[in-house]
Amino acid sequence: MLNIDGSQKSGSGTILRLSIALAGILQEPLHLYNIRQKRTKPGLRPQHLEAVLTAAKLCNAETEGAKLNSKELWFHPQQINGGEIHAEIGTAGSIPMLLLTILPICAYARNTVRIRIVKGGTDVRHSPTINYLKHVLLEVLDQIGLKTSLNIHKYGYYPKGMGEVFMKVQPCQKLKPLALEKSGELENLEGVSVCTFLEERKVAERQARAANRYLEDYGLEAEIRVVNDKSNPLQKGSSLVLWGKTDTGALLGGDAIGELRKPSEAVGREAAENLFKEIETGATVDVHLADMLVPYVALADDYSTYLTRNITEHLETNLWLTEKILGVRFEVRRIKELYQIKKKGL
Repeated sequence: MLNIDGSQKSGSGTILRLSIALAGILQEPLHLYNIRQKRTKPGLRPQHLEAVLTAAKLCNAETEGAKLNSKELWFHPQQINGGEIHAEIGTAGSIPMLLLTILPICAYARNTVRIRIVKGGTDVRHSPTINYLKHVLLEVLDQIGLKTSLNIHKYGYYPKGMGEVFMKVQPCQKLKPLALEKSGELENLEGVSVCTFLEERKVAERQARAANRYLEDYGLEAEIRVVNDKSNPLQKGSSLVLWGKTDTGALLGGDAIGELRKPSEAVGREAAENLFKEIETGATVDVHLADMLVPYVALADDYSTYLTRNITEHLETNLWLTEKILGVRFEVRRIKELYQIKKKGL
């Protein structure tokens, strides 16, 4: 049995998500305790609980302790069958974070996975936006052999949520290594600026214009698609994601969300600043993608490597946990202002 102390390293939900994913893939029982011990409200919150229950459906797992606020959990996975999966968060809890839990498991399913997630947040604080997942993470996962499609039926924001997405994952069983050793030349910059029931205030347009005003100072311009969304009459909100691709296959992203009393221009500038931080350093993945990729390169055969500008708490935690559970070895090396993450070949 895998025994994982959730108070180690970040002491956050990333330990729960990654432990569940890896236990499901290995089909090994997991005992997780001190769940989210270092957070203000420790234990399983609604989005974490639904992530556990959704993973359990995928893995035909039996669970103990899977209830709200629980700080201890037993997860006994079996065969990963795939098929139709339904999840309902019921709050503005993050849909992208739930997807981050189950995506690695889906790669090893026997059949195509079709998952519908309802009543959650697509664009909320402390989480990547749903369009970041669609246009950054899933594009890179395509490079290593995991084929997905993601459709956003309803955008959901704090505090009501009510977002809805549908994802289809084609299992691949064997992931390819990822070698992103050089940043290369920037080929294009793109983005998606979304607002829901805020068209009359031109929120999406203002976000896009502000982002490009910032980028113009550095000789850059992004082709930003404006989406005046009407999918969710119960919850107004907005978001912007930008991404840049280079001729070496590096993909960098930056996003931001709208909030009460936060001007649209501030959202646009924030997303552009977040992306430009990545571009100017010569990184081959942004700081958020750097931690999301860890389980995939850990599971892939042979050597993988990429460059990131910072070792975040989540990245450090994910490296530690995958080494502990899978027995793989990562090497982290400083190269000027960047950090090279290298997964050694088996």
